[in-house]
Amino acid sequence: MFTGIVESLGTIKAINLNSDGARVVVGSGHLDLSDVKLGDSIATNGICLTVVAFDNNSYSADVSSETLTRTGFAHYKMGQQVNLEKAMLATSRFGGHMVSGHIDGVGKILNIAKVGNSNEYWIELPENLQQYIAEKGSITIDGVSLTVNSVNTDRFRLTIVPHTTEQTIISSYQVGQVVNLEVDLIARYIERLLFCREQRESQNSNSGISKELLMQSGFIKG
Repeated sequence: MFTGIVESLGTIKAINLNSDGARVVVGSGHLDLSDVKLGDSIATNGICLTVVAFDNNSYSADVSSETLTRTGFAHYKMGQQVNLEKAMLATSRFGGHMVSGHIDGVGKILNIAKVGNSNEYWIELPENLQQYIAEKGSITIDGVSLTVNSVNTDRFRLTIVPHTTEQTIISSYQVGQVVNLEVDLIARYIERLLFCREQRESQNSNSGISKELLMQSGFIKG
């Protein structure tokens, strides 16, 4: 679990493709690796990667074919900067929101505009994620916890303050660039709960069991 508060900028040192996907080597920048162990998780541009090797200045992780297909990793190159965050501790300050490190999809930056001392970004919203994005709700972009300020059918707007821009790869964003999207974790579970409830109600209806029948039989109270 992560918070979406970036701890350091890292650099892709190597991407070695193999039959299972790829092994990447990431320069850790200012990220403190002194407490990192094999098997620990580090969010790399919002993607939860498992450390399989490390030294004082870098770590290696395996990236599955699924991840290569569904995330921005398909476009990453050596020398590219990435946002880094170690998995949170139970004692950590919760500065962002609940971030799983499981990418839901990618979006394209459609427009960038200067607004006061901040930058405004409009980002493409994939159709399969539209129901999860709410105005003033949370979203994770390349591992950064951000607030959605406006939503249209196929796009949403972010307003990024200078500190966030300076401390993340957002400073390098350009129109047309693809970014990783992770929607709010709670929204996904609410949708699943509602779907399962509808399924049960539909099955009960088809079987002739109704709420009224259960009440009459004393199984539930009104």
